[in-house]
Amino acid sequence: MNSNCLKNIDSDFSSLRQIEKHSLVQTPPLRQCKVCVVVPARNEAELLESCLRALECQVDFRGQRLDHKQYEVILLLNNCTDDSAVIAHKFAHQHPDFRLHVIERLLSPTEAYIGRVRQMLMDEAYHRLAQINFATVNGKQGVIASTDGDTQVSPTWLAATLLELSKGVDAVGGRIIADSASCEALTPQVKMRYLRGDYYHQLMVELEAYLDVNPHDHWPRHAQHYGASLAVTAQMYKKAGGMPAVRTPEDVAFYRALLRVGARFRHSPLVQVTTSARQTVRIDCGFASQLNEWEKLGQQQAFLVESAHAIETRFTTRKYLRDLWRRILNGYQHSANDVSHYATTLGVSAQWLWAELAQPQSFDLIFERVETRQQQDGLWQKRWPLVNLEQAIADLSVRLQKLRPQKLSESEVVCYPTFNYVEHGDFCV
Repeated sequence: MNSNCLKNIDSDFSSLRQIEKHSLVQTPPLRQCKVCVVVPARNEAELLESCLRALECQVDFRGQRLDHKQYEVILLLNNCTDDSAVIAHKFAHQHPDFRLHVIERLLSPTEAYIGRVRQMLMDEAYHRLAQINFATVNGKQGVIASTDGDTQVSPTWLAATLLELSKGVDAVGGRIIADSASCEALTPQVKMRYLRGDYYHQLMVELEAYLDVNPHDHWPRHAQHYGASLAVTAQMYKKAGGMPAVRTPEDVAFYRALLRVGARFRHSPLVQVTTSARQTVRIDCGFASQLNEWEKLGQQQAFLVESAHAIETRFTTRKYLRDLWRRILNGYQHSANDVSHYATTLGVSAQWLWAELAQPQSFDLIFERVETRQQQDGLWQKRWPLVNLEQAIADLSVRLQKLRPQKLSESEVVCYPTFNYVEHGDFCV
């Protein structure tokens, strides 16, 4: 993600925000409801029907339709000037058994942004599930799921999400792929730049899976946790303090809020959606903004990223630091000397790191604060200067060849990214 976008996220966001209790939907939820899907949309007349059709046609892994009584969809149309409302109401009328709640709002300029709209929707979903005492889903409390008005979820989107949650995680991010039709309008340069950027991130998370094993987010996985495919249990939504009050990227801010309170997050390749690759910018730091940045870079301008050596050093040090943190939780009395090596490697003060480990907080919050400190002090950037994307990909590939199992399973082969996307015109967001 664009570094300028990340600056918009308040790293000190408190998880204690009072989740608003308001009512967008007057119709009470059915007691059988297990999942509340929220969809923000603004002037999506061209794509909205496809979005709703995909949600209405959800099936299980045997191809059987899901019971519409077990999930509902809240569509919030804000400040629309096209036929989005007409299309939505018509769809609801044509599918009376589909629990679709169409809400129209004209928001003030201070509220008419995606972060606020998604916050309103997810808060509403939380309170609706609370009304029915959080219907149990495979031992989990009711689920809030998010997508977008320009996005089509896969037929098994809900089934795959619930499957992942049944394995013990608290939240799930789905794989987001740009659709073929909209990709045709992109220049080959933009396509290739983004493909290689996505490939770089996939190599990075594979390396992470080997060096700092997370049993809840094992390989194969991806690196996306965005609003187009995001699900969380209602219980964890409350624990994280709800959707943060940021303009954008609100989904990344929410992901960080989840990690701060110890949520088990799964980046699932089974959960998939396709979205539009249009280049018309509607929100700052959105997908369209990213595509336009690729366009502006020009074919000859180098794309600089973090080096493979820097990535491996960070993951390895984080793993050892996490082990020390766990020992401290079990009663080990640590000293500044215990963290001096890790602090030096990470480019932060040993005394500061020692104090952070002594605080009652999640490890993910500790390491987030480490990364913030790194940016402030600048030692990490000086030690590990950025390199050309092509060099980083080559170095990561060499390192992974030594770490990968001799034979990948069939699922790993299918999920592992290749440049075949170029042939089909699709690429991952």
